[in-house]
Amino acid sequence: MNSNKQPLNDIPVRYVKGVGPVRAEILARLDIGTVEDLLYHFPRRYEDRSHFNTINKVKVGEYATIKAEVLTLSGHRGRGKAIFKMAVGDETGVIHAVWFNQPYMQKLFKSGDKVVLYGKVQPVGLGKIERYKDIQITNPEFEIIKDEGEEMIHTGRIVPIYPLTEGISQRGLRSVVKNLLDKYLEDVAEFLPDDIRARNKLPELKQALFNIHFPASEELRKLAYERIVFDEFFVLQVTLARRKARIKGSDNGVAHKVGGELLGSFKAVIPFKLTDAQEKAIADIEKDMASKKPMNRLLEGDVGSGKTIVAAHALVLTVSNGHQGALMAPTEILAQQHFMNLNRLLSPLGINVVLLTGSVIDKVPPQRGKVPPEQGKVPPHMVPPQRERDEAREEAKRMIEEGRANIIVGTHALIQEDVKFKNLGLAVIDEQHKFGVDQRVRLKQKGFNPDMLFMTATPIPRTLAMTLYGDLDLSVLDEMPKGRIPPKAYWVGEGRREGIYKFIAQEVTGGTQAFIIYPLIEKGKKEDMKAATDMYEKFKKEVFPQFKVGLIHGRLDNEEKESVMADFRSGKVQILVSTTVIEVGIDNPNVSVMLIENPERFGLSQLHQLRGRIGRGNQRSYCILLSDTESEEARKRLKALINMTSGFNIAEEDLQLRGPGELFGTRQHGLPELRYANLVANVRQLEIARKEAFELVNRDPELKEPGHRQLKEIVRRKFAEKTELKA
Repeated sequence: MNSNKQPLNDIPVRYVKGVGPVRAEILARLDIGTVEDLLYHFPRRYEDRSHFNTINKVKVGEYATIKAEVLTLSGHRGRGKAIFKMAVGDETGVIHAVWFNQPYMQKLFKSGDKVVLYGKVQPVGLGKIERYKDIQITNPEFEIIKDEGEEMIHTGRIVPIYPLTEGISQRGLRSVVKNLLDKYLEDVAEFLPDDIRARNKLPELKQALFNIHFPASEELRKLAYERIVFDEFFVLQVTLARRKARIKGSDNGVAHKVGGELLGSFKAVIPFKLTDAQEKAIADIEKDMASKKPMNRLLEGDVGSGKTIVAAHALVLTVSNGHQGALMAPTEILAQQHFMNLNRLLSPLGINVVLLTGSVIDKVPPQRGKVPPEQGKVPPHMVPPQRERDEAREEAKRMIEEGRANIIVGTHALIQEDVKFKNLGLAVIDEQHKFGVDQRVRLKQKGFNPDMLFMTATPIPRTLAMTLYGDLDLSVLDEMPKGRIPPKAYWVGEGRREGIYKFIAQEVTGGTQAFIIYPLIEKGKKEDMKAATDMYEKFKKEVFPQFKVGLIHGRLDNEEKESVMADFRSGKVQILVSTTVIEVGIDNPNVSVMLIENPERFGLSQLHQLRGRIGRGNQRSYCILLSDTESEEARKRLKALINMTSGFNIAEEDLQLRGPGELFGTRQHGLPELRYANLVANVRQLEIARKEAFELVNRDPELKEPGHRQLKEIVRRKFAEKTELKA
């Protein structure tokens, strides 16, 4: 037992019996540095070695556990190998245990020892296997029994099998973990309130930790796992609940007055009827913005569901109250798209929209009733010299600081230190999961507790939303605007390639445009897939010489990208060859066909995002997946895309197929990875843990009650450095 009660996370693992400095360095490769790290290094699976066989019942080719007495020991060399052979027997017969190249094993045993052996039974040479002397167990796990009733850890029980690294064996790590439990388990502090534990029939933490390593039964192992999973969800949800409570508990935000002439004028110029889901989201946002409590809302919607117009409504509301609005997007292409759409809609109302990115600055003076054909944009082929761009940037920064810019659209450039807002009332972050938590906080800090609206075009499974966005209020756009015809998806093999090319040519000849998407920019030495740059040349010269073909990918500089996109939007480029750089934010209603090569290289949600770039007009559109993949998992993804049109259904399917870690890196959210819990398998535990956590925080937001002190310490250690929440 740890007599000085030093916290287990402060005790170096080298002080555990059987570790020492050398093994401590080996364990560090498994991210084990402290006693607590080793305590939470759980088995990846278990082997049930608890069922004993008598020697006459063992079967060749099967694993067996036997209890016997050592009869004879012999060691010799054969064919260059050191061989140690030990004959053991019980009342029913004799069997040999054999170890190769481990001569030291002979020193561990002596005649008359009681042993338990576990291993695979094999025939000896070409002997008759029905005779006991002709079978053996090769390299068995073993334990020498000194006292009857002695606890075994390698055999004779459900045995843990751990993740390993070079330099330590299962046997070695198992022994070290047992030493740790013997000395330190009693020092494990319970942090789960008794009422929550009792209500949910969860074992004490000490019991759970012991039974997760050395369960006496499968039932005890399951109970232990339930407790560990609940703990992980619960601590996370307490953190999210506290963050939400602190935001909602603040009364020093911006209280907006809803209504007025400007907002009425904006509603009048919206060129289409809003869906019921959009109307509801706007009502939620207006209610939030009218309060002095800062808004902290996530607007989630499928591709093409109309998030931008909802965000525009919120931006106009803040401008009508004398504040500035900011919209931050992850790419320059998406920022340009938002700028053009907002400027086209809002310039007639006298709202000055400014674009601020790393390479391009656009400023549009207030104009009522008239929109210039180019909305104040400088055509890409007439980009001014660097000196003029620098001067334009400085002027844009002055406009923002002086308040002459009403709405500022941009990329990460918005959060640069030299960009100062006069009176930021609302910050909108689009595709917010592509920003780190620090970047989101820095935009918020540009104002004094501005309202925050986060947007994502990637529908999020409910369990993932509860985990990653549990501190946010949620608005969901689950309807598509009237008149939209969803793209029809087809999956074809390589043999249809020429026919697909003819179909694309037919569509483009009819006046529409096309995307052709590749997973690679260039073909690597070991890649046998087609790549964007190579195929662009082939399309331009051989396949589609009659059309204007363009190329866009992530390695082009921003001016080149914008030039290509401007030509594509205007119709000058008819076929655009691209990588996933066009995955979000590209809105060209004239595109009727998309060909995706090697779609097996993309995730299901990513394929859905790509498909969402078409079908944005009122004509029929087609998404064609060209693949001969034999991967069963990839085929499941492609079939799902063919059969599903709802992004929400696709997101759930993607979660089932790939798991949460692939969909969203939690590092982006300032939250740690879930190490033990599984969002697919442990939905029930997540829901219960969330309910319990929010009810507890509602009663004791600062975790000041004596029974919550240990929980507060756990939350502080796990999250204080990873989120803006300070315990």
